Amino acid sequence: MMQKRHVNIPIFIPHFGCPNTCVFCNQRMISGRESFDPRSVNDTVDAVLSTVDPAVSDVEIAYFGGSFTGIDRDLMRQLLRIADSYCKRGLVQGIRLSTRPDYIDRDVLDILASFPISAVELGIQSVSERVLIESERGHTLNDTERAISLLREYGMPCVGQMMIGLPSSTLEDELATARLLISSSVSAVRIYPTVVFRNTALEKMTERGEYTPLTLRDAVLRTSEVFSLFVRAGIPVIRIGLCANDALVDPDSYCAGPNHPALGELVIGAYYYQEIIRKIELPATETRGRTLILSVPPGYTSIVIGQRACYKNQLLQIYGLRKIAVHEDERIPPYTVGVQLVTF
Repeated sequence: MMQKRHVNIPIFIPHFGCPNTCVFCNQRMISGRESFDPRSVNDTVDAVLSTVDPAVSDVEIAYFGGSFTGIDRDLMRQLLRIADSYCKRGLVQGIRLSTRPDYIDRDVLDILASFPISAVELGIQSVSERVLIESERGHTLNDTERAISLLREYGMPCVGQMMIGLPSSTLEDELATARLLISSSVSAVRIYPTVVFRNTALEKMTERGEYTPLTLRDAVLRTSEVFSLFVRAGIPVIRIGLCANDALVDPDSYCAGPNHPALGELVIGAYYYQEIIRKIELPATETRGRTLILSVPPGYTSIVIGQRACYKNQLLQIYGLRKIAVHEDERIPPYTVGVQLVTF
């Protein structure tokens, strides 16, 4: 049986319900939306559904942008009822929403429990108290742990959102965040390397020299190490980097930081590169002049060899290889690679 294509219908609610502004946050820039009109939800959903074949698509209405569980309760129920009306007609299979750990409690979950919630995405960002304070997140690690525990108690799938390169954050902080999400058995994760937008506190911190954005290379390497933990734990990474929009290429919106249209592919390529090195296991003195045969999943060749064949060229140079051959094999699962060294 063919697996259905997953489709999110995103409804962005910038800053609604958010109790504070984190140093990195400008939701208008991130989402490309400046305002929100609840009356527009039906039009947005209907427009997307007109392009979707329900026979081959699994559709969710997703309330993103602000802290959905922090908005006015009447508005929250109104938006949930709108989404639920599509679920009851079989046009949509569930409701996804994003929020903050400190805006999850039993009162909120009692409301959500009356609707077909398919996932609650928690903006965790970091488990380091130091990083949370310097980023002005306004919540603590205890809030995160409590929210995850409550969601588990109510049987609601939790998707963890974390960031790379926040103020004072280190790779060790980010690996610790990944390990908490893994130990909490989240259903999926999103990883966002920090980008500096205009009109944010982080832009001012950057101008004053109090914050140094990650280079693209450092962001890719750090994110790939975090990514590898989730792969080994079997937890899907459903997003790496912000969704492309005009704000990310407009100098009046984007200020600095690791912004690349194919950031996810760069990260996955770096992950594969380390996996290949790990599997070769031999020193260069024993690989020189040999041919490296790589077996990869369908569609992964360009990712594995890297942009402008950078990873392929590095392997050729490091190991003194005569040749690298890449074969796509449908029997190879995603994020795995077969490695064989031959002499001929």
